[in-house]
Amino acid sequence: MELNGAVAVVTGGASGIGEAVAKSMAARGVQVVLGDMDPKGLERVAAEITAAGGSVVWSRCNVTSDVQVSDLMDLAISTYGKLNICVASAGIIKDGLMINLDKETGKVKRAMTTDQFKAVVDVNLVGAFITVREAAIRMANHGYQGLIVPISSVNKDGQIGQLNYASTKAAIALWPKILTGEFHSKGIRNIRVVAVAPGYVGTPMVKGMNQDALAGILQGVHIGRLIEPSEIADIIMHTAQNEAIDATCLEITGGLIANGLAK
Repeated sequence: MELNGAVAVVTGGASGIGEAVAKSMAARGVQVVLGDMDPKGLERVAAEITAAGGSVVWSRCNVTSDVQVSDLMDLAISTYGKLNICVASAGIIKDGLMINLDKETGKVKRAMTTDQFKAVVDVNLVGAFITVREAAIRMANHGYQGLIVPISSVNKDGQIGQLNYASTKAAIALWPKILTGEFHSKGIRNIRVVAVAPGYVGTPMVKGMNQDALAGILQGVHIGRLIEPSEIADIIMHTAQNEAIDATCLEITGGLIANGLAK
């Protein structure tokens, strides 16, 4: 895929990985459509992309809404005439143990609520499904050369305190093979699906966490540092240009060999 002139929709585009992906793509000539629940963040990112010479439009979008996601995809087509790349990076975290014991009594004093579990599933899994589905519908109907990138996580392998989050990321890691198999069976050759599973990424949230905990995490990373958001963006752009990368989940972890948070 030629990046210059391609059109990408990026959810979760107001911060973190979504912001980095959007800015990196725009710098390479990709026309970007941003969606997020944070209009101020969207406005800031769009202004920075425009100031750097990129082309961008944005819309407030709740990825759990069929209508709002559909409208976001249509915004890409009505503004730029096509849709080539969809990066489904919107996500939330509501960490906690399923049950927590009182130190004195040994009895359960707190449990993860159903709302805590469902909130993460609704955004990270259902929202990603809606995003991927709406992009695929338009790519298939119009014959656009397309790449769909759902965001998994290295925590798909299981993480203490993230029963909800890790469950969604484990599911998403399966999507490329399933969806590509479905496309293949129906003769849809123009859409590829590649998930990306980052390790610990240097977003403001991660950099601002307890520094002792962060140091513990980095002890288990071979390169000894956090992954830069721009490095995630780079692999997505490489994937767009390399047609041989398809039906797989790419781990971008810096050689994560031990999970510090599990200790």
